[in-house]
Amino acid sequence: MNSRILLVEDDESLHRGIQFTLQQEGFEVIGAHRLAEARILLQEHVVQLILLDVQLPDGNGFDFCTEIRRHSDTPIIFLTASDQEFDIVRGLDLGGDDYITKPFRLREFLSRVQAVLRRRSPLVAEEKASIVTSGNLLLNIGEMRLENNGRDVPLSITEFRLLALFMTHPRSVLSKDQIIQHVWPDGAEVLDDNTVAVNIRRLREKIEDNPQTPQFIVTVRGAGYRWNG
Repeated sequence: MNSRILLVEDDESLHRGIQFTLQQEGFEVIGAHRLAEARILLQEHVVQLILLDVQLPDGNGFDFCTEIRRHSDTPIIFLTASDQEFDIVRGLDLGGDDYITKPFRLREFLSRVQAVLRRRSPLVAEEKASIVTSGNLLLNIGEMRLENNGRDVPLSITEFRLLALFMTHPRSVLSKDQIIQHVWPDGAEVLDDNTVAVNIRRLREKIEDNPQTPQFIVTVRGAGYRWNG
């Protein structure tokens, strides 16, 4: 079954171009030009990826991402004309899986779409365990689901892969390069040196009692990060 993608973009010309390009690659595309339309489509369809413009006629893509993340871990790629570092970090911090600035080259765009979808596909061989526990955390790898004291914790695909990497390698010090190779197999997706730190900070906020003094994901100065589980 081909992946179904929700495209939320109000620029009619760009919308048609992206939709045509994705359909030529075998993707099923459903389109919205406004957030109100996107909400209806998400109620009616299961999608494997959301391409989300930031500035839309009836709202902000960042706010919509926050809304989606309350109940779904569907991958989200932001599309925007802004290449400011603040906006990029904000998009990732809110739960976005990638951030593509306009104008963009179609081959690079397709490569990044496919890379995000690959992270949704079956897990790599090293993640053999179906359920991993650590303290009050239970990670069901097969279902891509995290429980904290029996309560479901929504994770983005990036957060899930990052957490699965840590929990299946307890006590190991993982360097930034090792993390990038696992979570972002196509390395080029990592937009800057802050990307790993931003995603780890976001994950700590979801699993740590006090993210400022983490008990699970510990920074090893000059070396990387270690899971104390």
